[in-house]
Amino acid sequence: MFPERLAKGYRAFLDGRFKEERNRYAALADSGQSPSIMVFGCVDSRVSPEVIFDAAPGEILVARNVANLVPRYDPSGGQHGASAALEFAVRALQVKHIIVLGHAFCGGIKAYADDSAPLTESDFIGKWMSQIAPAADAIATPKSDWEAYLHQLEFASVELSLQNLMTFPFVQAAVEKGDLALHGAYFGVASGKLLVRNEATGKFEPVN
Repeated sequence: MFPERLAKGYRAFLDGRFKEERNRYAALADSGQSPSIMVFGCVDSRVSPEVIFDAAPGEILVARNVANLVPRYDPSGGQHGASAALEFAVRALQVKHIIVLGHAFCGGIKAYADDSAPLTESDFIGKWMSQIAPAADAIATPKSDWEAYLHQLEFASVELSLQNLMTFPFVQAAVEKGDLALHGAYFGVASGKLLVRNEATGKFEPVN
């Protein structure tokens, strides 16, 4: 049976937001979407980009995966969901901004740092999270300072994804032409604070 919580939520949506924004939905159905912003976020249920940024329908394109990772460019065979979403955003929709949104208490980051079963032995999550090895290697904070280490790894994974974005030729070309800007951000689940990466210093600072 379909979850009643979702059915109830849908009915509330119909009577509330959909009714208020019906003309916008109709316009989007007629003309298609044209968001100028893409967000790479985590699948974590506590970190919904549409909620955090109070986005209207059609305003941002969102791709979510475990630990908000963007893999390196790899045109070889295989299924590349994140890369396909990125290509669609840049080449088809011609977005102007891409944000990699990290967050506190990330389970994927903790699973990698723990290096413990069953995630590291699974078919998918362990292999997926192995991508952040370069970010982990760059952290100066010792693992013995566990909370600080995890915190730094969450930031470092955002940095790594920003670097990986530039390995895609079509992203690099758009950035160099000034048609696309890349941004890093970090959401505090408990505090609600949003930190944005300063492009000049690389530090994450409270959003203005």
